Amino acid sequence: MERNEKVAVFQKDFGHVWQKGLGLAGIGILAGALLFGGWNNPAQTFAHKAEANQSGQATDPPHFQKGGFADIAKRVTPAVVNITVSKQAAVPMSGGPFDPMKEFFGLPGNPGFPPRGNQRPMPDLQGAGSGVIVSSDGYVLTNNHVVEEAKQITVTLPDKREYPGTVVGLDPKTDLAVIKVEGTDLPFVPWGDSSDLQVGEYVLAVGNPFGLNSTVTLGIVSALGRGGMGITQYEDFIQTDAAINPGNSGGALVNVRGELVGINTAIFSRSGGYQGVGFAIPTKLAKPIYGSLVKTGSVVRGFLGVGIQGITPDLAESFQLDKTQGALVTNVMPGSPADQAGIQRGDVIIEYEGQAVEDPRGLQGQVMNTVVGNQISLMVMREGKKVTLSPVIREQNEPTKVARTNHIKKDGPFAGVAVQDLNSQMAQQLGIAEEVSGVVVMEVTPGSQAERAGLAQGDVISEINRKPVHSEQDFVQVVSHLEKKKDALIFVHRGKGALYLTVKI
Repeated sequence: MERNEKVAVFQKDFGHVWQKGLGLAGIGILAGALLFGGWNNPAQTFAHKAEANQSGQATDPPHFQKGGFADIAKRVTPAVVNITVSKQAAVPMSGGPFDPMKEFFGLPGNPGFPPRGNQRPMPDLQGAGSGVIVSSDGYVLTNNHVVEEAKQITVTLPDKREYPGTVVGLDPKTDLAVIKVEGTDLPFVPWGDSSDLQVGEYVLAVGNPFGLNSTVTLGIVSALGRGGMGITQYEDFIQTDAAINPGNSGGALVNVRGELVGINTAIFSRSGGYQGVGFAIPTKLAKPIYGSLVKTGSVVRGFLGVGIQGITPDLAESFQLDKTQGALVTNVMPGSPADQAGIQRGDVIIEYEGQAVEDPRGLQGQVMNTVVGNQISLMVMREGKKVTLSPVIREQNEPTKVARTNHIKKDGPFAGVAVQDLNSQMAQQLGIAEEVSGVVVMEVTPGSQAERAGLAQGDVISEINRKPVHSEQDFVQVVSHLEKKKDALIFVHRGKGALYLTVKI
């Protein structure tokens, strides 16, 4: 099998795309999509309740009864809309070939596309996606990438009514956007609780794939809590095998009661189309984002001020943990709530407000959803002992090539690793804080123990086995005294973040 056949990519769609006057038509596929959904209006619900039969047992759920999925589709499809936008475009007068997917939407196109020189204005680029009406007075949920920088937004209902749309708020970190249309008594999808979903449960995806309006597809919940895929900063996806294709972006994922449980956003595909692995943002994550956008036009997130990473079996042993749960603190921002509360690098956060912290993603969600100004209880493991701290959550504000490298000896855990002293210029180019000292990793031999551990070019090593490394001399000295058959715990800075790695000896 060829290499390009093995590589599966995450993609998000922008639906039907064309260029006025040039007759360019196609489907926009944008890598790494994300979207949210839902607004709860308790005044209206379509909940079906199982009725007891004569034996006292509940009857089958509605999708097995007369009407079944057809009833759900009839309730939901009137509120899933087509969103058409126009955006300003420009094309280079000279240089490489014109690639509208790359130029207008940041899509993977010509890898060697040259910097744009002289430009001339082009007719507006048109694009379309999906959206969900979530209130009878016209609030619509869709993707940030669908409507950002839009000059004009048109929302078309399945009954052919059209409304101009106005942006209420955008959140690029979640690729969520809320727009408003001036309508009354509009159909809408009621909010459901994605926390109640179970793997194997039926769900329906509704949207406008390939410009085919009001398309309904059926599938099940394949997995819950998918994250760590690099699609966006905040990830907690519902995975489904309901068919999701270009144009579904912003559409609804609903349960068997016709309630919104997610917004369809991404596919994992080799072909660019449906292959049975789709992702939706759960409403439990969307609700605070949506509420904040509607209320203030922006997103207010809780802020603790720590860098964190997951616990591997090797790290659990190094930090005297009996299980691989929690979030390992790799960095504490000076003056942050974490710093003021006494959280230290090397602490492992295991509880947040009495709830177990399973992994970094879970902690991130807990902090993000905490009311700004609240003092919370945090339990950490520090050198094998439990310590309770009480930070006050605040609002979140929001490699270079070097000529000389020194190769370390050919054997041992750092075989083939080349390092150089960190200087201020390199730190700036690598995005490393000025106060950090250490050595820059200039080269890592593929297949080496260091490479297998995750060490990468551009990392800055500042500690090995808790011993400080300020220079190449320190690095060589510490490495030369490593004990055989014991793992080396290294602390590295990577851009604005930091993490621990364990290298096999």
